Amino acid sequence: MDDFPVMWAAPDTTARTLPWQLDPARQPKGYRTELVLTDRRLVILGVESGAGLAPAQELWSLPKEDVAGAERMKFSEGAADVRLRFPDGSWARLQVSDAAKLTARLSGGRRPVTEADITPEQRARIHVLMADPPLSVPHSLGTVLPVEEAPELERLTGDIVVVHLRVPLSNGSQQMITRYLDPSGADVVPEENR
Repeated sequence: MDDFPVMWAAPDTTARTLPWQLDPARQPKGYRTELVLTDRRLVILGVESGAGLAPAQELWSLPKEDVAGAERMKFSEGAADVRLRFPDGSWARLQVSDAAKLTARLSGGRRPVTEADITPEQRARIHVLMADPPLSVPHSLGTVLPVEEAPELERLTGDIVVVHLRVPLSNGSQQMITRYLDPSGADVVPEENR
């Protein structure tokens, strides 16, 4: 998260408990915060500059069921702002990297699935995408290699499957591509992206 949250929060409400480290003006140089959503909790982590593989510091957490709702904010830069609402009426507006994914996960509109949970046509299309990823990269990044790592799969309402592929490049880096597939394996644009 790169921007201090805007909040409406009376004293002793949930939004008031958010950590001060969310304010970029008060963070040490190079410090960053990350929002993590698990099956059970919403967690804010603090990561020191140059921490490498050192563990992040847990700054704040809340049981997932204690989030009353989440919505993407209109007119935000890059459509990256989300309003998190809490049962006590308080809320906070945060800038996140994938607002659509966070709001859908919190509202139950997306749920993780495995290859066994999807249609044969979707599985076949995923194997085609993995063998020949639809990605063009500048020559300086090298060439696109076949995907060997299993994709992350999520189901949206209406049996649309979201496929997140980490595509390896010959220079050692990776690029992420996302595809939305209907039950026949065809590309679709889901309602949340319109």
